[in-house]
Amino acid sequence: MKFDPASNIQDLLQFGEFGDVNPSITDSATYTFMEAKTMVDTFTGEEEGCFLYSRHWNPSNRYLADAMAAMEGTESAWVTASGMGAITTAILQLCNSGDHIVSSITTYGGTFAFMANYLKKFNIDVTFVDITRTDEVEKAIGPNTKMIYTESMTNPLLQISDLPVLADIANKHEIKLVVDNTFTPMMMAPAKMGAHVVVYSLTKFVNGKNDCVAGAICADAEFINALADVNTGSAMLLGPVLDPLRSSGIHKNLHTLHIRMKQHSHNALFLAKKLEESGLRVIYPGLHSHPQHELMKQLMHPDFGFGGMIAIDLKTSEKASSLMEAMQLKGVGYLAVSLGYFKTLFSNSGKSTSSEVPDEVQEEMGLSEGLIRFSVGLDQDIDRTWDKIRECLQSLGYL
Repeated sequence: MKFDPASNIQDLLQFGEFGDVNPSITDSATYTFMEAKTMVDTFTGEEEGCFLYSRHWNPSNRYLADAMAAMEGTESAWVTASGMGAITTAILQLCNSGDHIVSSITTYGGTFAFMANYLKKFNIDVTFVDITRTDEVEKAIGPNTKMIYTESMTNPLLQISDLPVLADIANKHEIKLVVDNTFTPMMMAPAKMGAHVVVYSLTKFVNGKNDCVAGAICADAEFINALADVNTGSAMLLGPVLDPLRSSGIHKNLHTLHIRMKQHSHNALFLAKKLEESGLRVIYPGLHSHPQHELMKQLMHPDFGFGGMIAIDLKTSEKASSLMEAMQLKGVGYLAVSLGYFKTLFSNSGKSTSSEVPDEVQEEMGLSEGLIRFSVGLDQDIDRTWDKIRECLQSLGYL
């Protein structure tokens, strides 16, 4: 039977303590115990199912975590106060001083900076590779390697990671495959393809409103319980707890994700085809010109399309800036970072969300200074949107 993330979420029966159709929001930092021994047993881990303190667990976050686990097909999940909170917490739970990570060189700028700069504090080394060359990945693994890290669809070059092959490599070397699935919720199911840990920025497509930041870690129950351990758990001790009010809002938005992803993908494919027909260099996995187009077709859930992210290359940052400014004035969308919003967002990746990556590394990975990353919105009339983009391109002499 085909994995069905939307139905898995739909099948959850999560209601409030008074029969509310929306789960109750638990606005409390600490929880009462009727017997002192129960509190002691909860601290030592001998008692399960009790809420202790909201940095450890709270009911609202549990509802969202259970829904994320259902969507990903994992035993359990944990939610955090940001996507970077999820990424850093997962990495620090898996790695100790002297360990080594093999990571995709093309990855979100914040993740790159954490791995290339911050982990040096802990004597944790990282080797960055072209994740599409799985032979390079395997060659980079050493005796102290603890994980392979990648994104299902890399930011901002939209490369597709061959997750089943990477999982086989990880299992062969008895290490973990950690996958950021932020760009491809519902479209890709990394855990079903062998990933051991799946991380998210819920800020993006999952929430879809750009009104808060949040993250999630999806994995087996053993790993999630280890994160929450009061003595050694990275989530418990570093404290990246998500506010329950925000958690409740994201949980409600998650139930419309399957509808939104279809529209994001529909609109992005339409624009990608139009831009390519106009003679521009376009990166989009739904185009036959994309080098991993066939791989994407093999890995994706066909109901949700090729995603809402497009990149075009105008060669120079000056041209990119002039087009983005023109599109904003024309009403195409906003010149802003982030993605997954109901309106189209666009930014010059090398000067914004990938600016932490040194210029020479950007050049090595093939990131042009004129690359514009589009997060295509939920526009009802995408023909109308294309007309606006075409007018901007023509007015600037780019067509």
